[in-house]
Amino acid sequence: MKELKQRNVYKIVRRVTQRHITNNFLGIMPRRAAACLGEQTRRLGDQMVDAESTPRTIDVVKLRGSRNFQCNKVNNITELSKTLSTDLQELSVRLETLMEEIKSLLSRHKASVQSLNRTYREHMDFVIERISVNINTTLDEHENSNTIGDCKELCFITSMKCKYIIQQAFTVLGKSDQRLTLQGEFNRNVSIRSDSQTSGISGMCVLPDGLILIADSVTKTVRLLNQQYEVVSHCDVISCPGVICQITPSKAAVALIGHTVWVQFITVTERQIVPSRTFQLEHTCTGIAHHQGDLFISSGFELYKYALSGRQMCRLYEDPLGELTVDKCAVSPSGDKLYIISCSKNTLLTLARDGNTLAKYTDQELLHPLDLHVTPAGQVLVCGWRSQTILQVDCKGERKLATFAQNVWDAWGPQAVCYSSTASCIIVAQGVFNILVYRVK
Repeated sequence: MKELKQRNVYKIVRRVTQRHITNNFLGIMPRRAAACLGEQTRRLGDQMVDAESTPRTIDVVKLRGSRNFQCNKVNNITELSKTLSTDLQELSVRLETLMEEIKSLLSRHKASVQSLNRTYREHMDFVIERISVNINTTLDEHENSNTIGDCKELCFITSMKCKYIIQQAFTVLGKSDQRLTLQGEFNRNVSIRSDSQTSGISGMCVLPDGLILIADSVTKTVRLLNQQYEVVSHCDVISCPGVICQITPSKAAVALIGHTVWVQFITVTERQIVPSRTFQLEHTCTGIAHHQGDLFISSGFELYKYALSGRQMCRLYEDPLGELTVDKCAVSPSGDKLYIISCSKNTLLTLARDGNTLAKYTDQELLHPLDLHVTPAGQVLVCGWRSQTILQVDCKGERKLATFAQNVWDAWGPQAVCYSSTASCIIVAQGVFNILVYRVK
């Protein structure tokens, strides 16, 4: 009976000790330390219980007869249990001491974290205050400055940007159908020393500052003309350059036609042509136009829309009979209309932005059209190579407004056309390295 009571006491001590550790320490001390302490306490209780529950007598002979059993000495469990400490007060004191140490560590840790946070906030306040003072000082300097000084470069840039915006605003003011009137012309030669006796001007475009880019498919060059129509720079390309169009006030895209078809971007910097990135096409390129980040590229059979990255977005139009009728293309300044010429059908086709046909125009004075151009004001110009004419068509592509330069081309008809808003003139490519410049009233 006495042994049963003592065994129950040991069990109660073990349960109370474990509950005390769980309630008072595990929420405070680190997990690893708490787990270690709980495990040690559990083992101590198990030893105390097992010491009383184990039989006092052992059949040594029976144990020695067991297979693979080796034992040199056997001690009585009762004697061994006398060496264990049963002083609960001592155990409680040890636990309380350990708890105080853990609380002290946690307190120091919290104080260290609070100190770091306080130092961080003080440093951030100092940095923000310095930045604020610098910003306010700079703003005060700008507010006290009423003039920008005699900055000719800045005035020139502002003037060019304003001219470009004003030119685009003409369409809104209803100038797209205003008839152009010529008041004289002159001839310019755009050859360079390395040229042979032949050339083939396949495309032209005018930048807002009046500089002109010319693509020559025979010499495989792109040339830059100044406002006096003199060649100031040229760039050799890997394949025959075809059509060309403006992308930004200083950047253009030119199609390179060969075994592989590429679109080459070029930049005009300090009156020098600088080639930049390219992307490959899976079809040929007969025409190219740009509007607000979209490239419109014709292949002879279809008209596609591309992103400037080179990703094909969609096919807008294709010839219903699969014939070669989708040659050069152009886009209106507002981007709501697309224009296509067919060299074989002698037609000008007007499309909506989604590719639906709006109008189809033919004329006896428009034979074998090779190029078309839309001015910044929205006026549509088409040049007929066989008819040797330049026609102005209304923005809807339904009627002719004027016919220019008829029968003045000798043996060479017009091959490319563009309009310069800076100089108010129509520029037409013809013959061998020759361009005709027509002044517009």
